[in-house]
Amino acid sequence: MRILSIQSSVAYGHVGNSAAVFPLQRLGHEVWPVFTVHFSNHTGYGAWRGPLLAPADVAEVIAGIGDRDVLGDCDAVLSGYQGDPAMGAVILDAVATVKSLNPAAVYCCDPVIGDVGRGVFVRPGIPEFIRDEVVPRADVLTPNHFELEFLAGGEARTADEVLDAVDAVRARGPRDVLVTSVRYDDNDAAHEETLELVAVSDEGAWAVTTPLLPIAPNGGGDLTAALYLAHLLESGSPAVALGRTTSSVFAVLEATLAAGTRELQIIGAQDAIAAPPARFEVRRLR
Repeated sequence: MRILSIQSSVAYGHVGNSAAVFPLQRLGHEVWPVFTVHFSNHTGYGAWRGPLLAPADVAEVIAGIGDRDVLGDCDAVLSGYQGDPAMGAVILDAVATVKSLNPAAVYCCDPVIGDVGRGVFVRPGIPEFIRDEVVPRADVLTPNHFELEFLAGGEARTADEVLDAVDAVRARGPRDVLVTSVRYDDNDAAHEETLELVAVSDEGAWAVTTPLLPIAPNGGGDLTAALYLAHLLESGSPAVALGRTTSSVFAVLEATLAAGTRELQIIGAQDAIAAPPARFEVRRLR
């Protein structure tokens, strides 16, 4: 597959395209990375250097790819953190161009808005832009639990409420939704030590439960979105994509925890990306 990935980039560490490109290549896919920023490191350190690229400059890079007459060969567009609505508009224009040349191409959006415990951490106007403009244009959406609740407009604290929230979001456009970092408020002691990932499509809904590791490195969502997109397009099965993605990401997190670093050990755990172990049960919810 050929994937146009429009995301941030860092020289040190793994977030944005620096978390997505190598795993996609390790799976055998051609990636055309377009950078929205080029920083020394991710912003979680509190200090970084490098440029935030202007939307017009990003549009020029995409136009230059188009000059090679290859955008019609693109199978998917992948995006993550969108910086400001102007950058989001550039991404949506790229999606429209790719789809006009290849109607079978899909757009996968990781709708970066915020997270549990941190709240909204993007600039004002971005959450609403993603909800109102991006979600209706996406084919595949990979929100975390916090982002799902924002996009659906209400709390989703039980398994049924999560599925209802996903259905509300899917009714506005995306046919495939993967919800990450799902936690339930059901007083079940077992759920206090676990996380769930939930995948929903027209064919049904599935879930995977993993142990909750004492680690939350930056870039995990970027890695998850890239892997889910690749496995979904390759297998055509949300259940298969869910199982493979979960196993690979968990292996990367385990390696990161063992290394004692704050940067994802994507290189060290690359074998688990190239050949995902069948590690977790994929349960059908409906």
